[in-house]
Amino acid sequence: MNNTAKSTICLFITAIIWGSAFVAQKIGMDSISPFYFSAFRMILGAAALCVMLLIMNIKNKEDLKKKTEEKKKKERKILLTGGSLCGIVIFFAFNLQQLGLVSVDAGKTGFITALYIILVPIMGIFLKHRTSLFTWLGALVGVVGLYFLCITEDFSVHPGDMTIMIGAFFWAFHILCIDYFAPKINVLKLNAFQFFVAGFLSLIIAVIFDDISLPAILTAAPAICYTAVFSTAIAYSFQALGQKHLNPTVASIILSTEALFAVVFGGVFLGETLTYREVIGCGLMFTAVILAQIPPKKRQKKIQMNPKLQNRSKKV
Repeated sequence: MNNTAKSTICLFITAIIWGSAFVAQKIGMDSISPFYFSAFRMILGAAALCVMLLIMNIKNKEDLKKKTEEKKKKERKILLTGGSLCGIVIFFAFNLQQLGLVSVDAGKTGFITALYIILVPIMGIFLKHRTSLFTWLGALVGVVGLYFLCITEDFSVHPGDMTIMIGAFFWAFHILCIDYFAPKINVLKLNAFQFFVAGFLSLIIAVIFDDISLPAILTAAPAICYTAVFSTAIAYSFQALGQKHLNPTVASIILSTEALFAVVFGGVFLGETLTYREVIGCGLMFTAVILAQIPPKKRQKKIQMNPKLQNRSKKV
C-alpha cells in the first residue's frame, strides 16, 4: 500500500471518529450539563495528549538535548501565547456546539458545523489570503443549504440551530489560529495546552452555574472518555498522519465527510431522521464544502511546475 492510500485511510478514520463523536456528545448530555461535559472531555483529552507527548519525548530524547535554552524559551513563549488564544477560541466553539446539541439532532449539527470550511477562506480575506471563485460559489450554495437546514416553512429559526451556526464562526477562527501557530510549535503540545485552557474555562463556568453529582458523572463517563480519547487524542493523531502525504485540498474534502458520518451515526444509534427540507439542505451543504475546497487553476499549475510549492502544499 502506497503513502497516498495510507493517508486517505487515516483521514477517513478521522472523519468517522469525528462524525460519531456528535452522537457521544448528545448521549453524554442526558445526565450532565454541556459545560461539565466540555470540561471533562477536554481536560481528559489534554491528559491523553500529554501521555502521547511523553512517549514521543522518550523516543526523541537525543534531539531534545540538542535544543538550546534560548530556543526552549522561545518555544515556551509561543506555546503560552498560542495555546491560550486557541484555547479561548475553542472554548466558545466547543460549548456553543454542546449547547446547540441539547435541542438539535447530531446529524444536523454536523452539517451546520461544516459551515466552518466555507467560512475559513472567506475570513482569510482579512488576513490577505487569496479567495477563489469556487469559494464564493461554495459560500452561496452553503447559504442556500443553511436556509433549508435551519429555516422552517413558517420562516422561523430554531435557537439551537443559531447557536451551532455561531459556533461555526469560532471553529473557522480556531482553524486560522492553528494555521498561524502550528508551524512555530509542536502541534501535540499546542493541542494539549489549548484543551487544558478550554477545559479549565468550561469547568469554571460549570461550577458557577450548573449542578453535578457523582452518579451523573459515572453515567456520562463512557461518552466523555470516547470523545476525549478517540475524538481528541486519536483522531488528531490520525489527522496529522493523514495530511503528511496528501494535498491539503484533498484532505479537507475527506475530513468534511464527518458531517455525512454524523447523519449516519445519528440515524443508527439515536434513531434520528431528517425532513425532506433538511435532506436537501444537507446535500447543498456537502456540495458547498466540496466547491469551497477547489483551488484556482493557476495555483494548481504552479504547484505542479514548482517542486518547492509541491512540498509546501503537503505540510500539515
